[in-house]
Amino acid sequence: QVQLVESGGGLVQAGGSLRLSCAASGLSMFAYSAMGWYRQPPGKEREFVATITWKGDITYYRDSVKGRFTISRDNALNLVYLQMDDLKPEDTAVYYCAAPGSIATTAQMMGVMRHVGSWGQGTQVTVSS
Repeated sequence: QVQLVESGGGLVQAGGSLRLSCAASGLSMFAYSAMGWYRQPPGKEREFVATITWKGDITYYRDSVKGRFTISRDNALNLVYLQMDDLKPEDTAVYYCAAPGSIATTAQMMGVMRHVGSWGQGTQVTVSS
């Protein structure tokens, strides 16, 4: 059974930085699985933030976070990270780590929610103005 545990959320002022971590367990092929981050702003639907290939060589981002957020991974430790810089109040949301439903799912496919097989419990990020 796949378990994803996020950490690193909190309250930060606009312009600040946070680094989210996702520890994956029970995912035997983690090192060969694309992974991703989603977020759900208050009162809105969950949305794609960033995804990364199993090698970590290709990444995808939603337009509003490009140049500010960086997704990375450590396959030896089964960890996925989201470095968030120059945070804005509109980045306020619950952030979720996402694992694919199939090892065949690419990082690009992970940007579409129906391809996500497992979710973490989420971590709150609040950016004050």
